[in-house]
Amino acid sequence: MATKDKKPEEAESIYINRELSWLSFNERVLLEAADVTVPLLERLKFLMIYQSNLEEFYRVRIGILTHRALLEPDKRDPLSGMLPDEIIQKVVDITREQQLLAESVWKGIRSELKKDGVEVLNFNKISKVDELMSKKLFGDIRDLLFPKIIDVGQPLPFLWGEERYIVAFLGRGAIQQLAIIPTQRVPAYLSFEIDGVQKIVLTDQLIRRFLPLLLKKEKIIESAVVKVTRNADVFLSELADRRDSDLREKMSTMLTKRRRETPVRGQIYGRISDAAKALLIKKLRIPERCVFYPTVPFDLSFRSAIGHHEHFRYEERRPVREIGLKKGEYFRYIEKHDLVLSYPFQSMLPFVDLIYEAADDPEVLSIKITLYRMSASSKVAAALAYAADRGKDVLCLLELRARFDEQNNIDYSEMLEDAGCRVIYGLPNHKVHSKLCLITRQHGGNIEMITQVGTGNYNEITGEQYTDLSLVTSNPAAGRDAAAVFEALSRGELPPETQSLWVAPLAFKSRVIEFLDREIAKGAEGRVCIKVNALNNPDVMEKLIECSQAGVRVELFIRGICCLRPGIPGRTENITVRSVVGRWLEHSRIYRFGEGEDERLFIGSGDLLNRNLERRVEAFAEITTPETRAQINEVLTALRNDREKSRTMRPDGSYYREPGGEGTSSQEALYQYFSRIRVSLEEEPAPAKREALRALSDRSETTWEKLKRLFFS
Repeated sequence: MATKDKKPEEAESIYINRELSWLSFNERVLLEAADVTVPLLERLKFLMIYQSNLEEFYRVRIGILTHRALLEPDKRDPLSGMLPDEIIQKVVDITREQQLLAESVWKGIRSELKKDGVEVLNFNKISKVDELMSKKLFGDIRDLLFPKIIDVGQPLPFLWGEERYIVAFLGRGAIQQLAIIPTQRVPAYLSFEIDGVQKIVLTDQLIRRFLPLLLKKEKIIESAVVKVTRNADVFLSELADRRDSDLREKMSTMLTKRRRETPVRGQIYGRISDAAKALLIKKLRIPERCVFYPTVPFDLSFRSAIGHHEHFRYEERRPVREIGLKKGEYFRYIEKHDLVLSYPFQSMLPFVDLIYEAADDPEVLSIKITLYRMSASSKVAAALAYAADRGKDVLCLLELRARFDEQNNIDYSEMLEDAGCRVIYGLPNHKVHSKLCLITRQHGGNIEMITQVGTGNYNEITGEQYTDLSLVTSNPAAGRDAAAVFEALSRGELPPETQSLWVAPLAFKSRVIEFLDREIAKGAEGRVCIKVNALNNPDVMEKLIECSQAGVRVELFIRGICCLRPGIPGRTENITVRSVVGRWLEHSRIYRFGEGEDERLFIGSGDLLNRNLERRVEAFAEITTPETRAQINEVLTALRNDREKSRTMRPDGSYYREPGGEGTSSQEALYQYFSRIRVSLEEEPAPAKREALRALSDRSETTWEKLKRLFFS
């Protein structure tokens, strides 16, 4: 490891702890919620995203650190030199600081909503009319509430993670009993309208207000809303020795176990006495430092009920469905041209059309695809099922361990099997995170392959929310490599080292290091531009430092975690780091080495995290044709010019936004660019493309020999 000879204080001077860097990213999300130039409901959405991100962070990262603090308390983080317990304490401190900003943001949003005729009721200051209407709403949900009352000496009933509970403290003078009221059966909010003003009633607060009607015979001292975050770092070692036939059952057992794991955070909403706080903390069995008292409601989903204020939202930007091709024309186009799709500026439906075209084409032999996350009603899954029904050999590698999407993938595995697809579940020790599809057809006496490599999931919902890229090519070398990948995965083996595609873990980090060395050899003429979501791999960071010291100009566009500090004299002064947080979630991965005629350009599914480089199967493809290279470079140019939604990292790890950036949003610029792109069957392929196709057709192998080499060797 690159930092093994460094003392902790030396490592800390240039590297940042992963967890602390992630909290910095989430703060940038929160700052979008605080930005008054962002439409009001979009600010509310960013506040919701901030809360959701933090919840997952505690479930996963603090869950991992909690286990580490128990099992290896003296083992220091190799980058920052911090102990597990020190990291947890620092995370807690930063969370409390950010909570103050979140509360200020919420107050501002709530005030602005009220000015525009949307009032979130405050039961501490409520009119008689609103009180009467609220009481009626409570009557509507009263029969869905089932309190459980326990004596103060009894243990709490089990509180499911991520669920909200009303806790009422009962007694006469001192607390003698607790009433626990689950809220899972009632909606998060209710609403009514009076004199043109929309009134939002948060159900948690409604129940607390009318507890005397629910607990008629009890003396209520005080109440609060309680939410427990449970550790999601369930050990999956037992899954390493498994057969596909029982993996679904084991995953289902793991999901149940995860919901019952140890709490890592508690939140108590509502002003209660010190005695009530102490009692709750004792009952919850959560360290006091990990108990928070927010004033922002746990559930802000009422945002979806506010629909008649156009100025509350961004101007509509729908993905463009039309790219110039109809179903039935994709194969003819891709035989001669590479095709790039850019989400969410363009729709994912052209890719779905490609699958349907393959299903209906009598020359298509098979469709193979790796699936990581899919939408609840997946058009891609429907197209694959249709292809199987049409007699195509459809192989779906479905990664059941996609965190928090496990149950969805279990359900899809059953559905796809029922539809006639062959379903496999990947590798015991490596998640298959690649976005890879291979269509094989027998055409004109030849075996031809169409390969698709993407940066994001085959998910139509996130395809409208995340910025991602997808390359579709008939490049024979890419097809051969993709076939080798699927052949290995079908045997339960890691994909071999490939030539045209980069495939992790055997041929990803080594290729990145190789191309960085290539630029180091150029000295001050070297150029590196990388867009990823996260960076923490020590070997890659050490090599980037070498680039900077050799005079290579390094541009890093990193949305989230970045554990390398830029701008440090003698180490990283030639490195810049920028993060874009905007309307859509930046998610595409682009690697560019060199410039001009010497440029090499790749896209794919993996970040520069240890897990992507070493513990996952990832796939990358080179962008080779002039048209597609121009499109990918347009993405990098737009990011470089962005001063409106981009923040730059300082040498101390903090971020700042340059003033005067209005009108430079990279996402808006890219929407305008990609929404106008159309392709045509009449276009002539580039010379390099014609040569590759001619080389394929000139091969002397028979059709059977090609099939045997591709699928049975």
